[in-house]
Amino acid sequence: MSDKTVLYVEDNEYNLKMVRQLLARTAYQLIEARDGQAGVATALRELPDLILMDIQLPKLSGLDATRRLRADPKTAAIPIIVITSFALSGDDQKAKDAGASAYLAKPYSPRELLQMIRKLVPEN
Repeated sequence: MSDKTVLYVEDNEYNLKMVRQLLARTAYQLIEARDGQAGVATALRELPDLILMDIQLPKLSGLDATRRLRADPKTAAIPIIVITSFALSGDDQKAKDAGASAYLAKPYSPRELLQMIRKLVPEN
């Protein structure tokens, strides 16, 4: 069984911890980046199987980071789930316009996130 890698681009330690715990009991390997610029650089270097992208990030917003990843042939096809805590009307459309594969508003249930990850990138 080959492990799938999930890159989580998030600056909030609580949210990182929750996803670490969620994926600890799965076959997914979690890699992390704390801001949008680091997220883009890590994605280009590691080529993860899936990216979880927070919208509110230091240095480069999650939507801008998503656009950059979509523009690069190496990362253009990687599924990206955009996650936001500021779910405003139209945010889901902005996320899709930026190239997100899926959109999730906080607070969400960890089970819901795991279902979304497994749907986009099955564990085996």
